[in-house]
Amino acid sequence: MKIGIISDTHIPTPEDLPDEVLKALADTDLILHAGDLVSLAILARLKEIGPEVKAVWGNMDPPEVKRALPEKQLIQIKEFRIGLTHGSGAPTGLVEKVKEKFKGERIDCIVYGHSHSPANEIHENILYFNPGSPTDKVFAPYNSYGILEIDKKITGKIIKLTG
Repeated sequence: MKIGIISDTHIPTPEDLPDEVLKALADTDLILHAGDLVSLAILARLKEIGPEVKAVWGNMDPPEVKRALPEKQLIQIKEFRIGLTHGSGAPTGLVEKVKEKFKGERIDCIVYGHSHSPANEIHENILYFNPGSPTDKVFAPYNSYGILEIDKKITGKIIKLTG
């Protein structure tokens, strides 16, 4: 299974989503957005291109987005459990903060955003995956999105935008 991952789009209109990202996400089985959509129009656009889309709200999302989306989700795919959340506060210690959101749950992977800085690392047998932001690099060296592949294990790949 191939999962497209984005976060921190921070754009009011879907026309601002990079074509490169839309094309890549259209070739996935599932799309996850880890918050800070800013507009439900972004979610609607993702639903046009993907067979299934799941999203959570982030700290910069307006009230209508927060009413429409949960703060976190637990997604079961085969025998794997993926936690989806945004993150909060300063970027230092962000992995610990998102881990706390799923305390007591059996988790194989946590997908999060917030920092705009991509991460693909394993701690205590849990994959922590932040795709970065495809549209904003205020705290990151480049724009990016991510792909998770699920087969016998979960592997992540950060894709740096070329445009």
